[in-house]
Amino acid sequence: MSVRRTLSAALAALTAVGLLTACGAGDAATDEVKPGGRHGTGINIGPDQHRIRGKKVDAIAAKVPEAVRERGTLRLGAGADASPPLGFYATDDKTRIGSEIDLATLIADTLGLEPRFEQVSWENLFVGLDSSKFDGVLSNVTVTEERKEKYDFATYRLDNIAFEARKGSGWKVKGPKDVAGRTIAVSSGTNQEKILVDWNEENVRAGRKPVEIRYFQKDTDYYLALQSGRIDAYLGPSPSANYHVASAGQSEIIGTLSGAGDGLQGKIAATTKKGSGLVGAYAAAIDHLVRDGSYARVLKRWGLGDEAVTASEINPPGLPRTGN
Repeated sequence: MSVRRTLSAALAALTAVGLLTACGAGDAATDEVKPGGRHGTGINIGPDQHRIRGKKVDAIAAKVPEAVRERGTLRLGAGADASPPLGFYATDDKTRIGSEIDLATLIADTLGLEPRFEQVSWENLFVGLDSSKFDGVLSNVTVTEERKEKYDFATYRLDNIAFEARKGSGWKVKGPKDVAGRTIAVSSGTNQEKILVDWNEENVRAGRKPVEIRYFQKDTDYYLALQSGRIDAYLGPSPSANYHVASAGQSEIIGTLSGAGDGLQGKIAATTKKGSGLVGAYAAAIDHLVRDGSYARVLKRWGLGDEAVTASEINPPGLPRTGN
């Protein structure tokens, strides 16, 4: 299946199990996704996004290197394999939409540049930066100590994971003891799996009931299990969880934590080649967007308000190196 078909297939599958309800043919906005019975604006997944746009700020645009200013475009790499709500194809199966594209467009507007996006595989995002093909990447890149050797970072979102449970569960998760004796699903081989396993081991050492960890193959399988009561919660990436909560209306976030684990808040950042001279411009643009409110509007639109930052940081502490 091609990448362009992934979104349509995923939405069709979710609709088939009753988790998403699109507006009917008689509605004004046929490309909205929203829970059945909800009135008002849903999540627009159509090609006409009515995207929030910004205006050039001369003092910030002056921070852009002269060669980029003269070119007039900002060449941005975007992950072709990203998922809702970060980056995905609209209902026309060709228009790329999502929170990362909205924010990148606002940054380019503030810098007085025309954004030019190119979707590539994850590894080619960094190849593009290394070769100076891209001026930057906004594609859910986490700051790490290893990456800081080659790239500069201007943060724009927190890197969180989230526990998602059925709406009205009356259950909150703040630490290991809150998951003792529960049945929780998680994707194999992920950082969130490692955190859940570590929490379970801590509970066992403390004499608490162990966690029953479940694994499934697809997102739809996790959500079917959640709605049928076969699991108490699903631990996954916060952006995807928040998007599902906003679009399906049958679940809620009961706890979030850093994707870096205990002791360090993971952070997502605009990424540029080290020494390119662009990181200061990116950080200043993000700070401006935070102050004028457009940043918050974009995050709210995609259900990512709880991952907002109050200011952009340049090259903050990143995820530590892992031993080989």
